[in-house]
Amino acid sequence: MNKDIISGKWDQVKGKAQAKWGDLTDDDFDTAEGNAEYLSGRLQERYGWARERADREVHDFSQTLN
Repeated sequence: MNKDIISGKWDQVKGKAQAKWGDLTDDDFDTAEGNAEYLSGRLQERYGWARERADREVHDFSQTLN
């Protein structure tokens, strides 16, 4: 997963991430500040996904940012 892509463009893509993962709160996104690992952890907690799925979701999302 390319963490730099998410972190570097966080302000620009935060809205897209909120639209994709609506169960995450504004506080979740503000705390994440583009940190892919934190975001993955929050997805696991909110959606009950396994780590692999949450990591894949974040990775797939980051690929749409290129």
